[in-house]
Amino acid sequence: MCIVRGRYDLGSLPTETRNGKGIKRVTTPHTEKPHTEHEIPFNDLGRGTRALRPLIDDAIARVLDSGWFVLGPEHNSLESEIAEYLGVGDAVLVGNGTDALQLALIAIGVRADDTVLTVANAGGYTSTAVRSLGATPVFADVDPSTLLVSVSTLSEALDRLETLPSALVVTHLFGASADMTSIMRWADAVGIPVIEDCAQSMGAVHAGKKAGSFGRLATTSFYPTKNLGALGDGGCVFTSDPALATRLRQLRQYGWTSKYVTALSGGRNSRMDELQAAIVRVKLPFLDAWNDRRREIHQRYEAAVPAGVRMVNHAQDGYVGHLAVIETADREKTRTLLTEAGIHTDVHYPIPDHKQPILAGTIQPSLPVTEAAAERILSLPLFPELEDSEVDRITDVLKRI
Repeated sequence: MCIVRGRYDLGSLPTETRNGKGIKRVTTPHTEKPHTEHEIPFNDLGRGTRALRPLIDDAIARVLDSGWFVLGPEHNSLESEIAEYLGVGDAVLVGNGTDALQLALIAIGVRADDTVLTVANAGGYTSTAVRSLGATPVFADVDPSTLLVSVSTLSEALDRLETLPSALVVTHLFGASADMTSIMRWADAVGIPVIEDCAQSMGAVHAGKKAGSFGRLATTSFYPTKNLGALGDGGCVFTSDPALATRLRQLRQYGWTSKYVTALSGGRNSRMDELQAAIVRVKLPFLDAWNDRRREIHQRYEAAVPAGVRMVNHAQDGYVGHLAVIETADREKTRTLLTEAGIHTDVHYPIPDHKQPILAGTIQPSLPVTEAAAERILSLPLFPELEDSEVDRITDVLKRI
């Protein structure tokens, strides 16, 4: 991998290598000039797409020439390749990340009137999936240092409940993995099946294993802003349980057990198309290098922030840098300083799930860490194609906070 001014050198076509597990890794080609706009975007999907355009064009042409557009060879190959990458038995591609969560919940046995234990600081996606089934999300607070769920916060949440939740969804937030070793030990002891949400953590590692390989099921989204994103929607459910994998493949296609024979409740049409699968196949071999670049940028932010400003994560090997999140006492002042310097920022997420208008009038728990963080967190630009000069500008402003 050749880094030129913080970007990947696309002077030649990619060179294939192997990671020892049969998964091809390639260096990223580049033909574009450095970004010269005055403002620094929060994200720029066009840069990454332009960098891979020859490979993407070839993948699209391959699909068009094949005449096979749903549940075809690209789809099947991606299922095999991404399962191998994650270290699980099966990957089941679906239409989007929300469908992945919904179908995982159905497959694991969640039904209407059940409860699902989760967090309130992860954008509402799990809550939406749970409510779509007629079930109820119940919320645990998060650890103040990591903003991730922990055994301590889960135990506190469980003490408030009268019945055992039907499932626990653990969100690996901002690119960092929760402590799945401890959480799985706790969940197994109390008898709650675990689903991991890996939409922000593809490639993250805990205790020598990839996030997504611990729970009975795991899910991800291929929304374009993810570390591994399509050029549209897509999602996936992971499992090492063959029976669950079979059930998921039936659920994603109407609940069919054979063609036109509907036997499973909760089935739907949720299939990731061949074009998106082919594009994600192009991107998968670059994921580890992109995550390395994200960590490199994050490390420079960490070195720049002054006392009183906290980086929520650290650029360790297991962290994949989906978002660079700072916590500051005066978010608006900090955000204004960055905006005046032409640096775009965002907040992930400003309204916790238990404070959303849809729950107005209901009794919700107090989640002090979640609520305080929602007032203090701010996300900085963090994507692999950021120029070193842009990172310099951002760190210069961070030093003045």
